[in-house]
Amino acid sequence: MIVTKSWLNEWIDLNGISTDDIAKTFNSIGLEVDRIEEYRVPSKIVFGKVLECEKHPDADKLNICQVDIGSTVRQIVCGASNVRAGLNVVVATVGAEMPGGLLIKPVKLRGVESDGMICSASEIGLPDLGKGILELDSSIGEFELGQEVSENQFFNDDLIEIELTANRGDCLSVRGVARDLSAAYDRPIKEYNITDNDEKRGIGRVLTLSHENELDATLRYKALDLKSLEVPLLVKLRLAQIDEKREKDIESILLYVTHSTGVILRAYNHKFFIPNEDEKIAKVYLSEDKNGFACIKSTKATASIVGIIQYEESAVSDEDGIIILEASYIPPDIISKKMSEHKIESGPMFYKTSRGSEPELDGGLSYCIDMIEEFSKSSTFSGNMNLSNNYKEKIVIVTKQEIDDIIGASIDKITVSKILKNLGFDTSKSTTDKFVIGVPQFRHDIVNKQDIVEEIVRMVGIDNIPSKPFILTEANRLEDNYFEYKKRSVYRHRAAQSGFFESVHFVFDEKKVLHKHGFKTTKDELELLNPIVQTLDTLRPTLLTGLLKAASANIKNNFSSVRLFEIGSVFSPDRDESLKMSILFCGDKENEKLSNSGKPQSVDFGYFVQKVSDIIGDIELVETKTTHSLSHTYQSAAVLVDGEVIGELFRVHPDVEKEYDLKPTFVCELDFSKLRYGLKIAKKTSKYQASFKDLSLLVPKDMSYSKIKSVIENADVQNLIRFYPVDNYSDDSLGENISLSIRFVLQSMDKTLEDEDIVSSMDSILKVLEKELGIGLR
Repeated sequence: MIVTKSWLNEWIDLNGISTDDIAKTFNSIGLEVDRIEEYRVPSKIVFGKVLECEKHPDADKLNICQVDIGSTVRQIVCGASNVRAGLNVVVATVGAEMPGGLLIKPVKLRGVESDGMICSASEIGLPDLGKGILELDSSIGEFELGQEVSENQFFNDDLIEIELTANRGDCLSVRGVARDLSAAYDRPIKEYNITDNDEKRGIGRVLTLSHENELDATLRYKALDLKSLEVPLLVKLRLAQIDEKREKDIESILLYVTHSTGVILRAYNHKFFIPNEDEKIAKVYLSEDKNGFACIKSTKATASIVGIIQYEESAVSDEDGIIILEASYIPPDIISKKMSEHKIESGPMFYKTSRGSEPELDGGLSYCIDMIEEFSKSSTFSGNMNLSNNYKEKIVIVTKQEIDDIIGASIDKITVSKILKNLGFDTSKSTTDKFVIGVPQFRHDIVNKQDIVEEIVRMVGIDNIPSKPFILTEANRLEDNYFEYKKRSVYRHRAAQSGFFESVHFVFDEKKVLHKHGFKTTKDELELLNPIVQTLDTLRPTLLTGLLKAASANIKNNFSSVRLFEIGSVFSPDRDESLKMSILFCGDKENEKLSNSGKPQSVDFGYFVQKVSDIIGDIELVETKTTHSLSHTYQSAAVLVDGEVIGELFRVHPDVEKEYDLKPTFVCELDFSKLRYGLKIAKKTSKYQASFKDLSLLVPKDMSYSKIKSVIENADVQNLIRFYPVDNYSDDSLGENISLSIRFVLQSMDKTLEDEDIVSSMDSILKVLEKELGIGLR
């Protein structure tokens, strides 16, 4: 977006504020300045007037001019095609140094003396306005002959180019930018001067407007009898500064007004809307096309699509005659969405419309008509015709405390009110404790209280908010999936530290093999539709078959000991997913070495249980029968942690070992969700020595150890810390009984136990065993 200081000054009083200060203010309020360009006309270049203009006797393209420069009349030979008597011009007097380095001296051109030069715009350092010299008019304000041109604000101006973010369509006009400066400097923005002379001919004499239904657009129409329009110098100069140009004078005026006010304007040929030669009233129809775009139509063809394009057939073709002026507004989100859905041709104004134009249509139309009437002999028809789209005002409610909390500093309430008012927000409904803010239609980017606070911060200035130490109040964002990953990582490392290697398999398995071993697979109606291979045709219900296959492959590769584990997903017949951990130990306990004479023993049940315990912690085993045929009939156990069954542990059935060519193999499969994971709590322990006492009990062969364990635990024997079986023995002399040796660990928190204390505890144990189970010492 390009503005100049003098152009901004038409909308806000910038007296006493330098261009550098304006640029700094732009940067501080979020309007980043991309470049600044100065226009400075050199000294000794003055205003003049051509009194006489005669052809040079010896040159067809030269004219001899008598030019009044206030203090004197100078003879200047000029070659411009548009020089003529009565023209106010810019004159470089003798001694002036031009921007290109040319020094003006008295010269003779084809024998005629010339004291100075009548200048074009580019010759004095301004943008090129085309061929010919500058023709001064009233648009540049009052001036005196002989006055230095550099004293005129329009010739001694500063151009500022601003880089706008995509959401700031409200600043795509000089007035929009001035509105932000109004809030920053707390200076009022100048309002439109809207007038309408009722004594003029009414618009109804030349125009009728009709529409089928409600449209998304708001439209205003004025009619104008255009005569002798001339684009003023200031308009030409500023359009050149923003690098814009239009072929037709009316289009140049409309472009200038749109850039100045932000209101989208179009001019239509009145004749385009007249149905036939016998009628004089133009009939304008408003309707939606097949894609939902609002269209302006005559009885014959479409004139334009609102906010997107005007077709050449409806444009003003003659410089004189009745024209129809249109001001339009359509919400940018609506037009952008429709254009993304239906790619159609767009015109030069679509960019402004899609970013957000100004909805104050009456002001833009009045500004345009006043300019046309000032620089032409045109007359305007009174009244207007319009189509209004009801705007539902957005309301944002925020308290003073909320503003201060978000900013981190206390901002004076009066300051907040001024900022919001100068930015165009309605705060008239606010109360003592909260701001009830009506968001203006041109600020489509404001939707919540955070946006309001951002506007306040912009205008106060981030550098003006005192720094405060950062206080971390962020909530813990670690979620369950992190802790699941962490738990998985911990158990993987434990297994690796115990000498096991991780094995990873597909979540698919072979249905035929699973059914053979008694596993339930996915229901037929939920089964895989397109398995990757026939041997992976169902979701796996267990990790064990995959580990057995991996162990078999390793054994066939001459590994004498295979230790594997896997943590992965398994699936129920209903495709419910759960996480399991499986561990496998096959073959020798250890490698061949001197201590075992090169003949290591094979893994056994007790050794495997100890390895599992090293990984998952303390466990208990209870005899069980599995539901599948992988397990050994007499070496199967349920695994318990804190009294809850979490899985199963068993030796692989000899038939299965033979099928997979395995040595003695032990496996377990555990519910991973039930494995311990959490904070470890330290418990106080005794500083006194522990005592160990063994009892050999005569126990019936059919009595399980769990019964004995339960009775002893429930007896709550004083000083008993823990106990566990250490040996069992049987021979013919014991008949139907066995000898079970249990080791008891006793320790006091208060003292070192004496013999009497130990004997007392052992007696208590023997008494309860005798009473509850009828067993005693061997």
